[in-house]
Amino acid sequence: MSLAHDSRITVRPAALAQRPARIWPEINHPAAWIVAVILLIMPLIANGFFLIEIFASTLILGTMALSLMFLAGYGGMVSLMQLTIAGFSAYMVAVFGVSGNANISLGWPWWLAVPMALALATAFGTLGGALAVRTEGIYTIMITLAIGAAFYYFTNQNWAIFNGHTGINTVATPHFWGVNWRADIPFYYIVLAVAALCYFAVEYLSRAPFGLALQGVRDNPRRMAALGFNVNAHRVAAYAVASFIAALAGVLQVWNYRQISPGSVSVGACIDVLIIAVVGGITRPIGPFIGALIFVLLRTFALDFLVRIGLDGNRFRLLIGLGFLAIVFWSSDGVIGLWQRWRQRRGADRSGGGRRHG
Repeated sequence: MSLAHDSRITVRPAALAQRPARIWPEINHPAAWIVAVILLIMPLIANGFFLIEIFASTLILGTMALSLMFLAGYGGMVSLMQLTIAGFSAYMVAVFGVSGNANISLGWPWWLAVPMALALATAFGTLGGALAVRTEGIYTIMITLAIGAAFYYFTNQNWAIFNGHTGINTVATPHFWGVNWRADIPFYYIVLAVAALCYFAVEYLSRAPFGLALQGVRDNPRRMAALGFNVNAHRVAAYAVASFIAALAGVLQVWNYRQISPGSVSVGACIDVLIIAVVGGITRPIGPFIGALIFVLLRTFALDFLVRIGLDGNRFRLLIGLGFLAIVFWSSDGVIGLWQRWRQRRGADRSGGGRRHG
């Protein structure tokens, strides 16, 4: 039986039931065009530091968190191994490609190393997902966290493949058509293109038969099984899609820093991806990118702020934690939830004022 089963049998969320079905997201909103134009002309208005360390890093982390949002928002599966999958992809780029560790790297050209890394990382994430779908709730979180922790300790202790705690340095980046694609402006546009493709792919899948069936599995797996859908197959397929998205982010990450080490796949970093997704909003694909921007800004500037007010700069994570607690306390759907509540309240005030005026 196919994953989508029968396109005539679809389960729609209540919010979509009253609207006509749409495959592609609405792009006629003025705010969407304004953001798109700003992102496209960003190299003209931002220097190299902001272009790469702020905006490119935001897009990369947002893409990682997008893979988590796809699983949690549409599949109801909270996975803490998405950064692990990205790190695995980054390691495979370094192992199969060219790096400063000639005794480890195989020296393949980037156009062979990258597809191999994506394929292996997607397979790795899918296998992990096949284990995770046999559990529910807190047990899913724990098994994915265990996979992430095991991978961290394995890379930290293995020297033959991963070069232990030192990691793999000076990873080669693409050069073709006479362009150094790791230069600030070309690399920014690569990151922007990948993030945009992943964003629209997730938007498309959320409205496609597979995505609607996945949301049905999230809401009522027993009913979907009674209708003839293979619940576990849908969940494993969702892990495969999310793993490929995370693997793409891992390739960009290793090109960005030109190195990969166990610290990049630590347990704390895995939890950071969850924080990014939750802070931005776990129900819409734009949420992870909003959360990533907030996280990157705090990570970059909170240290200087703490030093200026006489506190230890190493406590910058305290601000991140306080911001996370504040947003979760006031909104279960992160910044997006706060924005929607504000708009609804503003609309209600306008309607009330109009009735009083009449």
